[in-house]
Amino acid sequence: MTAANHRPDGGELLARTLAEAGVEHIFALHGGHLESFWQGCLRHGLQLTDFRHEASAGHAADAYARTTGRLGVCAITSGPGFTNAITAIANAFLDGIPALFIVGSPPLRDVETNPLQGGIDQIAMVTPSVKWAHRVTHTERIPELTAQAVRTCLNGRPGPVLLEIPIDVLHIPVDESLVHPPTGLGVRTTPAPAPRDVVAIIAMLRAAERPALFVGNGIRLAAAEAELLRFAEASGIPVFCGGHGYGALPYDHPLYGKDLALLSLLGMMGQPGVDALLVVGARFGLFTGGRHGTPVAPGVPVAQIDLHAPEFGRLREVRIPVLADAREALHALADAAVGIDWPDRSAWAATATGLKHLAGSLYGAPDPAATPVHPYHAVAAIAAAAPPETIYVVDGGEASAWSHMVLRASASWQLIGAGYHGCLGVGPGMAIGAAIAHPDKRVLQITGDGAIGFHIQEFETMARHGLPVVTVILNNRLWGMSAHGQDLVYGREQRVICSLPDTPYETVAAAFGCHAERVERLAELAPALRRALDSGRPACINVLIDPDEMHPSMPAMVGADNPAENEIMIPYYDNIRL
Repeated sequence: MTAANHRPDGGELLARTLAEAGVEHIFALHGGHLESFWQGCLRHGLQLTDFRHEASAGHAADAYARTTGRLGVCAITSGPGFTNAITAIANAFLDGIPALFIVGSPPLRDVETNPLQGGIDQIAMVTPSVKWAHRVTHTERIPELTAQAVRTCLNGRPGPVLLEIPIDVLHIPVDESLVHPPTGLGVRTTPAPAPRDVVAIIAMLRAAERPALFVGNGIRLAAAEAELLRFAEASGIPVFCGGHGYGALPYDHPLYGKDLALLSLLGMMGQPGVDALLVVGARFGLFTGGRHGTPVAPGVPVAQIDLHAPEFGRLREVRIPVLADAREALHALADAAVGIDWPDRSAWAATATGLKHLAGSLYGAPDPAATPVHPYHAVAAIAAAAPPETIYVVDGGEASAWSHMVLRASASWQLIGAGYHGCLGVGPGMAIGAAIAHPDKRVLQITGDGAIGFHIQEFETMARHGLPVVTVILNNRLWGMSAHGQDLVYGREQRVICSLPDTPYETVAAAFGCHAERVERLAELAPALRRALDSGRPACINVLIDPDEMHPSMPAMVGADNPAENEIMIPYYDNIRL
């Protein structure tokens, strides 16, 4: 057959377009609705990584994008495959992660005939949780609409897109001459700030005595790390993050202060706080103190750089809103800052960034023989034994909190986990996605015994694909955040549906073909981790930790730290004031 009369089917067109867009990896779970696409992937060299649950496939695409800044792609079958993936889609949406979800559906001709895996409106169900959702109805338009989906994922505020391609549309061959070619697969909009906004931000920061930068996921997605470093060093302004953005500067850099929330400690220590704040690629909300504001006092001038205009003015006034790409904005600010005489703020920077070291003084020296293990010392031992460029994936409630308290990220791809969706069970899929994205790095998942139960079957996926992900389970035999929250609000005797058995998770992992160990004393943890890393296989280390140890953020999280008489304490949100 000549090129002129070649008749590709929809799966061929889809795979070809994704390959032209630079996609190399597809995260998936098999389904017959997409059979012609799987064949197209084989022909175009797209690597398929298949899972045991569609949510994990979606989380893997999320992590691939989260750690590279590139498009993540997940392909799933119709009906239950689609509904299983909705959690992953929502997680990507709330964190602004560019992930393309491709889903099958029954033939167009079978609408309203009660077909297999039909009968639900997948587009209507997913529309609130994506930037764009579309049902493709003509095979020849697959390349054109796939290109539109790619552009939508990656431009403006990044986020997920869903393309539904019915099985007949995907399998029908069409004349090549009828195919609508893809357009703009490489288009990336990176709006620069107006010069007047750069001047205004520089003036605001220079006039302050204690300025700070607050950065988020936008730094990684815009690949703005070098520009951030250049601006911070030129101005001498300390850099903080919150929830996302860990490692935007190396942990040991003298201008990196880690969590923005730590700045609230300044007032408790009798120290003056931030008096000017520049926000870049970050949002106010969950990770900045919730509805009642931020660790930065009311009235402090704020400049905010973001690609999503609705973020301006959310929860607090923004004096200088700038709709711009993080890298372009920081590049302009760094260029302006280099030629300016900045005040000496070394004392302020040392005070502000020094707060990140306080956690190490809270728990004293570790007892190597103690059993069960203190969770802080467990994570510290993991961090000390892990290779320098390990990628950490954190999952769970208090397991995540202990991990974020201890772990040191020196690059923006080095520490990831669930964000605004507060989703447990993201860890296995994200760890696999990170391992595929960075085959030259070690990936270490730290999770809780509650969280690992959501997708424990993905140990088999790791083994089948030869991915040496190491999983450490902080096992306190509880839904820890729930149990400790109930203790604070109702008393320990009122605990309900928050206990878990001492399950031998390592035995489960071993049955799937993984290296596996159980650790009951701190002294055993580092050697076990080294053996796991040296095994060359996926591994599970089940660490028994003290169920009575509560993360110090819990009282504030459940509103029990300082409730007024006219307040009702409710978990996770601001108390209800009567």
